[in-house]
Amino acid sequence: MAETERKEEAEEKQQDDTTPAQKSLSRPSAEEIFKQVATNARQELQRPSIALALSGFGAGMFMGLSALGTAITLRILGASAVVFFVSRMFYPLGFIITILGRSQLFTENTLYPVALVLAEKREIWNTLRLWSVVLPANVLGAFAFGLLISDTRALEPATQLELSGLGAAALGSSGWHVFWSAVIAGWIIALAAWLVSGSHSITGSVMVIWMLTFVVGLGGFSHCVASSCEVFVTILTNHAEWSQFPGWFFPTVAGNICGGVGLVTILEYGQVMHGKVVEEVIREGEREQAQRENEP
Repeated sequence: MAETERKEEAEEKQQDDTTPAQKSLSRPSAEEIFKQVATNARQELQRPSIALALSGFGAGMFMGLSALGTAITLRILGASAVVFFVSRMFYPLGFIITILGRSQLFTENTLYPVALVLAEKREIWNTLRLWSVVLPANVLGAFAFGLLISDTRALEPATQLELSGLGAAALGSSGWHVFWSAVIAGWIIALAAWLVSGSHSITGSVMVIWMLTFVVGLGGFSHCVASSCEVFVTILTNHAEWSQFPGWFFPTVAGNICGGVGLVTILEYGQVMHGKVVEEVIREGEREQAQRENEP
């Protein structure tokens, strides 16, 4: 009898221990996601510039995996509508590694710090510092990927040619087409970052990133880092001129910023701007600011 009672007590205790975990799996509200986004942003903004630069450089190289996976598939399977669709299934590789690995990706940072700036205006200069470090670092990382592909024998010539073709297709578009294409890409990537902040698992995060960035690759939308990996290979293999790069790059950056900031951050912030969570974020920032000022 005593043994049975002990088993029942153990089962009840186990149920009690698992209750909080079960509750934590409930669908997060917009306020909870915003609070997580603001927390992530504050952590990133506190990092020194050298750490941001190294992380951004790594992200630029990692994004080359999106182009690499696509090009290898095209080289193996040939050219057709079905192969084009299949090849874009590998486009999310770089985004998955970069976002889950918490490397600094410029388009992801059109969400996190800007959401915090909307609540705490004093962080605007720190956000500009982050952008001014991360974007050049991303581009340098993409350039390093381009050098690896074009100046070594790491890839077969056929795969290198496929990569060059991807970059040539990006450079062949007009400025306004590139800009509006980049708006959509910036919107989708920032939306992925927002949804990942509300995910409870790595598997869920991978699925969110994969589905959304697959659309970016399938639609051929311009991304200032992922597409730079392709463009640099095109230029370094002498299939395009360096003078073509600025005319493609700057509209792409402008479009990515407009998409990330305008279509996601402001709209999602609008869901919570009248709630108490914004006040909590502001108070948290004031507490951390006071702690930093009081540190010896």
